[in-house]
Amino acid sequence: GSGGAGKSTLAREVGARLGLPVVHLDQHFWRARWVEIPRDEWVEVVRALVAEERWVMDGNYSGQIDVRLARADAVVLLDLPRLLCLTRVLRRWWRYRGRSRPDMTPGCPEHVSVEFLRWIWTYPDRSRPKVLAAVRAAGVPLVRLRSPGSVDRWLATLK
Repeated sequence: GSGGAGKSTLAREVGARLGLPVVHLDQHFWRARWVEIPRDEWVEVVRALVAEERWVMDGNYSGQIDVRLARADAVVLLDLPRLLCLTRVLRRWWRYRGRSRPDMTPGCPEHVSVEFLRWIWTYPDRSRPKVLAAVRAAGVPLVRLRSPGSVDRWLATLK
């Protein structure tokens, strides 16, 4: 899902309920001061992360989605309304302003840019169709959650 959909929160909860290690891709993509990892290094990092036997992984990074899908048992897409996602991002920014949040690389203080807000707003039209097409092409089972209530109901089914 887009920024603010609750990917990291859900990943932590799923990991705790199922006893699985949680991988936050943001922690591996960003270096301190919001410096991106070099692309060739990123490819190797993702390959190493998915080579692990068991994991719950959150993040976007569509450039490496095929590598992740090849090792995934299922995909959970948080397909929440864009206004809710924008509200959550602004709330998160206020909560962590000037500090790194727990699922982010240390040294990357929370911030919000116009580009990030625009990406959230356009996610349903630009990014989501590509994600859905990739998941379909890979043949990986998809759980598509469209509201906070559906997230709660789905979580209640996990043991």
